[in-house]
Amino acid sequence: MIERAPHPVLASTASGGVELGDLPVWTLDHLYPGMTSPEFLADLEAMASECAAFAAHYKGQLAGLAARPDGAAALCEVIRTYEAIEDRMGRIMSYAGLIYAGDTTKPAHGKFYGDTQEKVTAASSDLLFFQLELNQLDDALVDRLMAQPPLDHFAPWLTDLRKDKPFQLEDRIEQLFHEKSTTGRGAWNRLFDETLATLRFEIDGESLTLEPTLTRMQDPDENKRRSAAMAISKTLAANARLFALITNTLAKDKEISDRWRGFTDVADSRHLANRVEREVVDAMVAAIEAAYPRLSHRYYALKARWFGKDKLEFWDRNAPLPKVPQATIGWKEARALVLDAYGDFSPKMADIARRFFDEGWIDAPSRPGKSPGAFAHPTVPSAHPYVLLNYLGKPRDVMTLAHELGHGVHQVLAGGNGALMAPTPLTLAETASVFGEMLTFRRLLDRTKEPAARKALLAGKVEDMINTVVRQIAFYTFERKLHTERRNGELTAEAINEIWMSVQAGSLGPSIRLSEGYEVYWSYIPHFVHSPFYVYAYAFGDCLVNSLYGVYQKADPKFVDHYFALLSAGGTKHHSEVLAPFGLDARDPAFWQIGLSVIEGMIIELEGMEA
Repeated sequence: MIERAPHPVLASTASGGVELGDLPVWTLDHLYPGMTSPEFLADLEAMASECAAFAAHYKGQLAGLAARPDGAAALCEVIRTYEAIEDRMGRIMSYAGLIYAGDTTKPAHGKFYGDTQEKVTAASSDLLFFQLELNQLDDALVDRLMAQPPLDHFAPWLTDLRKDKPFQLEDRIEQLFHEKSTTGRGAWNRLFDETLATLRFEIDGESLTLEPTLTRMQDPDENKRRSAAMAISKTLAANARLFALITNTLAKDKEISDRWRGFTDVADSRHLANRVEREVVDAMVAAIEAAYPRLSHRYYALKARWFGKDKLEFWDRNAPLPKVPQATIGWKEARALVLDAYGDFSPKMADIARRFFDEGWIDAPSRPGKSPGAFAHPTVPSAHPYVLLNYLGKPRDVMTLAHELGHGVHQVLAGGNGALMAPTPLTLAETASVFGEMLTFRRLLDRTKEPAARKALLAGKVEDMINTVVRQIAFYTFERKLHTERRNGELTAEAINEIWMSVQAGSLGPSIRLSEGYEVYWSYIPHFVHSPFYVYAYAFGDCLVNSLYGVYQKADPKFVDHYFALLSAGGTKHHSEVLAPFGLDARDPAFWQIGLSVIEGMIIELEGMEA
């Protein structure tokens, strides 16, 4: 194992430079020792030969295997072989993806990622027949077999697989879609990532990447916030045609796929992938949109009064409160905060999270070329997750650490289900992350005694929740309108800007001035490119966690056990099954009001502090 030295980083604050301490860089050697290592090359070769052998041995044979007296055992053996191949492919692509995320501007990394993706896509085309052929088996026969051991282990996976059956195409068309993905959607995704990573934002003689520029929009100095906002506007506007082309191409690509598969609504494919009913999502969206006036509109009016203004400029939306010192939290303190918060809830939860710090599973420094934002990558069950951050010492960065570690804990616990059933539907994938944030926030709030600091902390949490609930549903509405309009023809950058501004005005309300320059801010949001309609999962998760936290506060002695059962289920259970032990049901319209009332209650508390 190669040991990497941690990176000491200075964060610039109003009071001068404050050292964040040693920020860790992840150790990808846990996956492979290097891009040209014998281990990696051997797995590439093994993957290709295993895929080819699997097709040669089983293609056209599944019906015969299922009809045998030991059909359940025979099919289980085939699925386990398939799962092992999926795990190897997942390990290979995870490694390539994490190498690329570490520096998307390095040509060698881009080539490595692209070449690896091509090889995995080519090899995995031999596996396409498998799920299609499984879904051609008689439904009654599959029902009978998957009720028997040992195939009953894979019953949740088979059940989910069969939900895709109405939207599957003939084998050769599926293969064409699959093989062209590297020169289609995959290529456009890569173009977006590399373009975003190479953009520079000029501020007072400095040339910054996106992440530190966005951070400046949270600076106590209004002039710095304005300068950052204008720099973002200028650079994004200069690249608007390219971002519009990427958006148009991917929206059309999705429309073609949806049309061939028979999806009627622009978001139906996402709902199917999330294993959530369209009416559940529609009810959530309707509830949140109806709550805009008492949430975002109400809060931003309150914040404008704090700033002594009739309206806040868009670059003031996430500004720190005036006359409140901005704390910079070093890495050591952030680690302690999150682990202590997790440990108060459950020592087991803290023990899992501690491994991320101790075993090289986190990459924390912000650096040129690194993917912006943050994520937790599950890799594969035979390995472990990794967390990417751009840590700059703000309180929100601590919340991000808590969020991504929540994902990581979830991924570790779900890994026991194996490569096919570990992945959690997006509607539940944000549960542990948002819950981890809430635990950490409550700990921060409890230790903060000074009234102004408590007010600032509570306001920051309200803003984060508005960003998670209101903003993400506005993003979802923007995507719906964009994809719907794209079906009538290509959209100019100006047309996309208009859709963006109309949706943002409705969600943010009359106390935010959306002045010139904000119209292009849609173009840097990666979810629109990488995962269309993903964004509503954040709102789902936040409202769900607010409801869960309310149950937790009632001191239910079985809560922790139920919570770990939820996380450990991975993709083996529907949201209705894992929420039932908590007495919660997302299909009940009243469910969403529980979560929204938590946000409203915090706003009311802040209004009480106004004097």
